[in-house]
Amino acid sequence: MEIKEVIGIDVSKLTLDCCIHTSRKLKVFGNNFSEIHSLINWVSKSVKNSKDQILFVFEHTGLYSDLLANLLSKNGFLIHLASGLEIKRSMGITRGKDDKTDAKRIATYGYRLREEINPTKLPSMTLVKLKRLMSMRKKLVMQRAGHMATIREHKSILKGEKIFFQVQQRVIAVLTRQINTLEKEMDRIILEDPELESMLQLLVGVKGIGKVTARFLIVYTVGFTAFDTWRKFASYCGIAPFPYRSGTSIRGRTKVSRLANMEGKSLMHLCATSAIQCNPEMKAYYERRLKKGKNKMSTLNIIRNKLLARAFAVISRGTPYVNTMKYAS
Repeated sequence: MEIKEVIGIDVSKLTLDCCIHTSRKLKVFGNNFSEIHSLINWVSKSVKNSKDQILFVFEHTGLYSDLLANLLSKNGFLIHLASGLEIKRSMGITRGKDDKTDAKRIATYGYRLREEINPTKLPSMTLVKLKRLMSMRKKLVMQRAGHMATIREHKSILKGEKIFFQVQQRVIAVLTRQINTLEKEMDRIILEDPELESMLQLLVGVKGIGKVTARFLIVYTVGFTAFDTWRKFASYCGIAPFPYRSGTSIRGRTKVSRLANMEGKSLMHLCATSAIQCNPEMKAYYERRLKKGKNKMSTLNIIRNKLLARAFAVISRGTPYVNTMKYAS
């Protein structure tokens, strides 16, 4: 496959600013079904290359870019959903900003990297639905945690104001019911898909990994197809350590990067702390490292990576994790 033309698109809620890189043609379309079909027709008439030689590049903006990505894929075009930060940093020093200029810059970004870019494979509708339910669950859990924290803080101060606590307790009860409803719906969706159900069972078989983290891994790895190795996903989650040194004068400590999916990092941290409690092997490893004077957080990070490696391994093999420590003499 050789990419000969790149179409850069700046996506917003209402409009799509498009730029054909070679000819620098610009045109604005609405972000809706009929207008996206007009965009496809405009590109087909303006570009003489075949579909497999044309790459559409645009930023992943959630709901605003979903329709565009789906319609382009259904029409047989190659797409690449790029990170906004990656596009921004590729531009170098820039002055000013508007949608048309951004479309040109995105087209230039895609054309420069056309030989390195891997076209994006869209997840199935099942995984898309799971991701949306997970996002809603996360918001409700955060709201519930906020109300619970407020009650704890004010118990010793507002002892006589019962209504203050009653209202918040009712809100917490409602949020808990809705969270349970979302959990049941996610379980139902996974049970209806044998492949996803098998993945979930394999992942929760690894001591320390629960259902919430298992669902996260399945969705964000697109069924363990979007990342070649667990190390790449560790980098995505911000738990892969990177060196910081240059020449003979800079000798910083090796540490993780802040450019990460923070939800994934948080979940893997919870898994690591859970593994220390329920997994004798991880507990022994953790205590042995601390006795040697090793840093507590670096040890926890190693456990995060161990759990992630095991998660990828059980999916790759298709067999449950075996705790070899219980067979040790």
